[in-house]
Amino acid sequence: MYEPNERKVEIESKLEKELSNLNLLKEKVNKSNQLTKNMVNILSSFEHRLARLEETILPVYHQTGNLQKRQEHIEHTLKALDHVIAFYGVSQEVEPVIRAGPGLNPNGDSCLEPFLQAMNKLQAAMEYFQTHNSESVELDNVRTLFNSGGDALNREFKELLQRHNKPVPPVMLLDLVSPDEETPMEDHSASLNHLPDYVCSELQRIAEWLIINNRDEYINVYATLRGNVLHKSLQNLKEHQRSSSGGSVQGINAANSPMRSKFRHETPNRRASKRLQHVFEKKANKMLLRASQTLEHSTGLTLGSRRSGILLAAESRDDAVDEQEMDNYLVCVMALQKLMQSERHLMLGIVPLDLQPRAFEILIRDALNMVVQDGESIAARAKRCINRHEFAAVLVVFPILKHLQSMRPEFDKIVKGCSETVTSKFSSIHNTLHGTAAKALDDFIESIRSDPSTQLPKDGTVHELTSNVLVFLEQLLDFTDTIGGVLAQNLEYNNALGQLPGGYGRTDKNKILLGMYIQKVLMELNQTLCNKSEFYSDVYLRAVFRLNNNYHVLKALQRSELVHHVQLSKPNFESTYHKMINDNKDAYTQSWGKVLSNIWPLDDPQLANFSASKMRDKDRSIIKEKFAGFNKEMEEIVKVQHGYSIADVELRESLKRDNKEFICPKYNAFYEKFTKVSFTKNPEKYIKYTPEQVSTMIDQFFDVAA
Repeated sequence: MYEPNERKVEIESKLEKELSNLNLLKEKVNKSNQLTKNMVNILSSFEHRLARLEETILPVYHQTGNLQKRQEHIEHTLKALDHVIAFYGVSQEVEPVIRAGPGLNPNGDSCLEPFLQAMNKLQAAMEYFQTHNSESVELDNVRTLFNSGGDALNREFKELLQRHNKPVPPVMLLDLVSPDEETPMEDHSASLNHLPDYVCSELQRIAEWLIINNRDEYINVYATLRGNVLHKSLQNLKEHQRSSSGGSVQGINAANSPMRSKFRHETPNRRASKRLQHVFEKKANKMLLRASQTLEHSTGLTLGSRRSGILLAAESRDDAVDEQEMDNYLVCVMALQKLMQSERHLMLGIVPLDLQPRAFEILIRDALNMVVQDGESIAARAKRCINRHEFAAVLVVFPILKHLQSMRPEFDKIVKGCSETVTSKFSSIHNTLHGTAAKALDDFIESIRSDPSTQLPKDGTVHELTSNVLVFLEQLLDFTDTIGGVLAQNLEYNNALGQLPGGYGRTDKNKILLGMYIQKVLMELNQTLCNKSEFYSDVYLRAVFRLNNNYHVLKALQRSELVHHVQLSKPNFESTYHKMINDNKDAYTQSWGKVLSNIWPLDDPQLANFSASKMRDKDRSIIKEKFAGFNKEMEEIVKVQHGYSIADVELRESLKRDNKEFICPKYNAFYEKFTKVSFTKNPEKYIKYTPEQVSTMIDQFFDVAA
């Protein structure tokens, strides 16, 4: 019973506690509701007051905004009025500046920038009046001043160019085409400043304004004036070349030359002309050395003058083109290219890109025409020389053609965008020279075939035609690629090229083509010499003549690079000449037939059937006849062949050696056999020569003529 009572007490205690908590919670809920009600009342009151404030302030706000907009409109209107009013005063404001022009003021300062600012004001005023009041008197005033200002800018552009345009001095052009090896090429190009920097800057500013305002007439003015300078620069160069000593480009000895006095302050650049002279002299000396070596090896003579036979014929004519003229022309062509490059660069910023081709075409027209006409004149005169079979002219054409071919890519790059009239100029002179070169090569072969000369060397030495042909061929080595390009357009050479086995590169192709041409020339030369040799009544001198010429040709080819070119198309070329040389030697050896008929063979019945112990009168008589016959024939062959000439020292000695090896052993055997026999009481009458004396006599062959 006790335990349930305790449990009841405990439960009642908990109940009482929970009731207390419940009452406390109700009290807090009531308090929260009261606070919420109070807050709602406060917020409602605040909302009511804000609504009343908005009703009071909003009309004031709207009214203030309207007043601000009205103020902005008034200010904008005032500014617009000021802007419009200013247009009506522009003409009076800028007229003094426009009348003064964009040139220099009395203090020497440029007025260009103030002038351009004035022109911009006039342009703005003119646009306003054209849009809003096209019938205004002010529009006429503004337009008149604007047009006058545009004309003044055009005049200033022209006057600036005229004041500062100066032809490039010849010595500077020579320095440009022949720079120092130590100095990079771009440094020389950069040094060619046609106009001062400040002038270029002003020209660019004027040009920019004129282009923006559709006043592009200045472009023709620019192209014409710069074209005159370009043309004059080349003319001065040509005059400098003509007035220089001996036509040389250096002008060192031209003390009275007006060009030299004009540029006497340009002494630092004279190094260029000296360098150019050195280049040309080196080239001339190289050609002279080749010709001299050819003659020295073949005849033992030296070349005392630079003019060989083939050159002398052409240089004796008034209309011939000499090497100096060729050099001068090449200098002009190179100078034109450099000047064109610099003019193209100078245009940047002055002439718009889309108008540059048109302006550049006008600029280079006169100078290009002059160079093309000079080239056509050289080609025409070269053709006249070729028609007269004076083939030195082709040695002038090939260097020009070679240089034009190397210049072609750069030229096409420079004139890119120009009309076909300009681009075809270069092709025209190139094609003309190309045709001249092709004609020269063909006519050279024909001239060998139809050579009219009937006078042959009395001693059978190398014919002048042979020497001239070889000298000519050796000069062609410097132009292998050029000649290859010429021959490549000939169907005959192309067909022959196609029949060769194996592949080849472009360089080898040109060498092969030149080798084919050389082979064709030499075949024609050999045939012509064989025909000419028939004029010799002495068949053995005929053989010596052919031997001399064939040997001379072979050695000349071997000394130069000619043989390597020919071997590319005909590998057995040298063996062909060796065979001809051996055949000629065999033909010459037959000249000893009469001499040998008296002493050989020893087994001849007349010489073998006798006994030294029982010598008959008949035997003695035969031996006497053999010795007498040998002496007579030996003296005769010495007399005849004393007039023969073997040009090459090596060939001469080898032929003497062959003669001794052919004759001396046989005579020695005959001599040893019959000098021991008593066949006469006067042996000195019949035994006139010992084997040593015969050998000495043979050693004296060819010496006098050689």
